[in-house]
Amino acid sequence: MLSVKSFTFNPFQENTYIVFDDETLDAAIIDPGCSNSSEENALAEFISRRNLKVRYLLNTHCHIDHVLGNTFCKNTYQVQLYIHQNEISILDSVTNYAPTFGINNYQGATPDQFLVEGQTITIGNATLKVIFTPGHAPGHVAFYEEKEGLIIVGDTLFFESIGRTDLPGGNFKTLETTIRTKLYTLPAAVIVYPGHGPKTSIGYEKLNNPFVNAQ
Repeated sequence: MLSVKSFTFNPFQENTYIVFDDETLDAAIIDPGCSNSSEENALAEFISRRNLKVRYLLNTHCHIDHVLGNTFCKNTYQVQLYIHQNEISILDSVTNYAPTFGINNYQGATPDQFLVEGQTITIGNATLKVIFTPGHAPGHVAFYEEKEGLIIVGDTLFFESIGRTDLPGGNFKTLETTIRTKLYTLPAAVIVYPGHGPKTSIGYEKLNNPFVNAQ
């Protein structure tokens, strides 16, 4: 069984996820937003306490709030960083604008592998499928575990909301198409783990999301 542990980190209240196989204890860290030693310790303490073996470091996209802990995770767990190739410039720009948000200790991390649509990532007995979900960011991806009925969507879709599209590389029409064709085509029972706020489900958002609904 694939378990999901979430942490809410940094001033942007971003959701950092650890997904792990309960049997093998293999794990992936997704969007590490830890911005200080206290948050880094919280992440590391959970991993240590559960005896998890971190195999992957994954970014859904590379806005500042989702990448602050990349270097810490790379160095601590000796794992490679996976992003979509279209996010390279987004990731590189964080170094320049982090101080404008009062974040002066940011250390950028170099990506090691590039994610592509349809790629699968094996975590123990579970398989995450990479779904290309642009609109909020040009190289945004989501990670779908079909067997477990869950998807980690970053800032594509939220509880009764969607990701903003006024940042560089954002586009509302693209995001709307992404949600309708890539997410709303999944089973209604699929649990959605967003980059901010509470989890939701595909079925609920199709009926209740005021920005993109299926009615």
